[in-house]
Amino acid sequence: MHDSRNDTHSLLVGYLTWIFGFMGAHRFYYGRQITGTIWFFTLGLLFIGWIIDLFLIPSMERSAERRYRAGSKSYTVSWLLLTFLGVLGIHRFYMGKWITGLIWLFTVGLLGAGLLYDLWTLNGQVDAINRESSPA
Repeated sequence: MHDSRNDTHSLLVGYLTWIFGFMGAHRFYYGRQITGTIWFFTLGLLFIGWIIDLFLIPSMERSAERRYRAGSKSYTVSWLLLTFLGVLGIHRFYMGKWITGLIWLFTVGLLGAGLLYDLWTLNGQVDAINRESSPA
């Protein structure tokens, strides 16, 4: 049975981001940055890997649940904010990173380089915040 105390990543969001998975969206969401980047540059390994991932998403979700800590900040909310409002830094404001949020806001996500950085590190950033804010 699934432990609801450590709900970090949503299976539903995984499948929704799979729709854009040929760009690596679901892989970034589940903390698989290297293969997410490969999917981004190869269109999901020429769509073959993208189709195979339809069946792998449940195991990616379970792996993310074991790897990351649930807490005061939601991984899903952070990813949605990054995906749709990333150039404005709204995801950084959500995480309490006001200074970098303002920098992202006034520099269009540091001209895109900051967005790439956040694609690679967002799960780790949220995990660090959740570990700091929750008792051991």
